[in-house]
Amino acid sequence: MLDDPFEEPLDRSRRISRVTRRDIFDYLRSDGGPWWGELDEVAFLSRLYDLEALPSTDTRFKTASGDIWQHRENNYDWEDDWVFHDSRFQLNSGPDEVLLGFLAQMVHPVVQPDTDRAAQLVADLNRLLAPDGWALKAQKKISGRTVYAPAHTGSGVAITFAHAAAARIDAEYISRQVTRMEGAVDTDPDLAIGTAKEFVESICKTVLEERHEPYGKNDDLPALVRKTTRVLQLTPNDISDTAKAADTIKRMLMNLATLVQGTAELRNAHGSGHGRSASQARYRLAARHARLAVGSAATLGAFLYETHEARPPVVLSE
Repeated sequence: MLDDPFEEPLDRSRRISRVTRRDIFDYLRSDGGPWWGELDEVAFLSRLYDLEALPSTDTRFKTASGDIWQHRENNYDWEDDWVFHDSRFQLNSGPDEVLLGFLAQMVHPVVQPDTDRAAQLVADLNRLLAPDGWALKAQKKISGRTVYAPAHTGSGVAITFAHAAAARIDAEYISRQVTRMEGAVDTDPDLAIGTAKEFVESICKTVLEERHEPYGKNDDLPALVRKTTRVLQLTPNDISDTAKAADTIKRMLMNLATLVQGTAELRNAHGSGHGRSASQARYRLAARHARLAVGSAATLGAFLYETHEARPPVVLSE
């Protein structure tokens, strides 16, 4: 049923090595456990995965939630570390963001309410992650307790704010987008550029949905940004000519639109979302191009969401 923990080679684009993953799993088997904290295992994993969409490895059940309950609660015939080498959950050989998201959830206040225990887990995990350039960093507070999110130790200011925005949204898929685009800049520029576009799209859709503003399912990136800046009153026409430094603010806002359009064009030409011929594939963007796209996307996405938070929706009186 379960795969050997280390039989599959890691994708070359991943930063977290096989050795680091082994060390993390060894730690979680001993001092770091139980990985599910105060929750049961189905409840914990449901925070990260759609267990009803994942297949069962037991023919008596249709989905992962059924076989987890059977073998961990009813029969209790799987070991506590079963999840580390179950290929459905991609912790051993999947993308960095999957493992990092798992670790961040382990120390979430809902899962680990003891703040001292959470802090110790973070310190120990960061020591193991450090050689591969990752860490869990404080991003927000819930009832005075810290919520941690993964961040590359070489992160610039823009990506740090993007992580913080994703943590405040509390949507695991957006956190994974930030982690993915950050980690892929040097190793897979195409993936980083494609994910940067998806990140801004996700931010725009989140803002529009939270403000009950419609958008089309076929809206492209520029269209989504236009709608978001409009509802946030960020278009140049929303800046009064009498405002201090109005001309400068208008130019900055126009440049935001230009940066987003440039990101979209880079992704269309070189990003991960479009197939290319063999001759086209010879021409690949370098890490510096990915850094431009990721930096622009992180800056814009964080700015839009922070503005959304700072400007409560206008409630029309009846």
